Amino acid sequence: MKPEIHVLGLSIKTFGLFFALNFAAWGLVAARRLKELGRPVDWAYEIVTVALVGGLVGARGYYLLQNHDSLSASDIFGGSGLIWYGGLLGGAIAVLYWAHRRGFLSLDLLDIAGPGLALGYAIGRIGCQVSGDGDYGKAWNGPWAMGYPHGTVPTAPGETVHPTPIYETLTMGLLAFVLWQLRDKVRPGMLFALYLVGAGLERFLVEFLRRNSDVALGLTAAQLESLTLLLAGAIWIAIVVRRHGSILLPEGERRRPAEVDATVGATPVNQT
Repeated sequence: MKPEIHVLGLSIKTFGLFFALNFAAWGLVAARRLKELGRPVDWAYEIVTVALVGGLVGARGYYLLQNHDSLSASDIFGGSGLIWYGGLLGGAIAVLYWAHRRGFLSLDLLDIAGPGLALGYAIGRIGCQVSGDGDYGKAWNGPWAMGYPHGTVPTAPGETVHPTPIYETLTMGLLAFVLWQLRDKVRPGMLFALYLVGAGLERFLVEFLRRNSDVALGLTAAQLESLTLLLAGAIWIAIVVRRHGSILLPEGERRRPAEVDATVGATPVNQT
């Protein structure tokens, strides 16, 4: 494990490095999709900036809320600790406010977020794996079990555990790929609804292997939160299927890659 690396005399936290890469990847996905939709590509930088600020505030605030009983004053003002769902909420609020100001409060925005959030999560979990920050699983001695003796939150000497960050990176990376492939084939809003179902199911299942404590009904806080996402996505999909018969667009309404490329950068023609 490498909680930090040294470059030119500077100490760089590996988790922070992958945290930054998460937003960089999110920005590249957003820029590509905005270009395909004929929207300003520069909006991608604005989205990433407001999502970063809102996500940090939300992730840190949720961590403090969940752990306020055990934190000292130094922990509150100078300690580490970020929680994904808090970051998701904070980032979502910030981006929705930005979209309102830009007049882009639409299902297209949510569909951009679907693949981006999945990819960003996958990259962020690489940071958890490399730094050994404690997001690994329960003790296990299976064929691919591993220890984190030099992590930020080290395992006990000789102890091996489920490398759950690897599980999550592979699963969410696959989800991001599938969502991206579906971007011109499903009805508006469905990419985000599918993200909610996929991300919710993934987190709910992996929590059975992680070390988090139960809070209610034998489930962890993350499982309860993930069930909320899964249920919201499933209800959304069910409504669309009931209304249209399918989440897929009819063949005639799907944009082909050539059609997308042809619209990028085109100058609108005034009609009178």
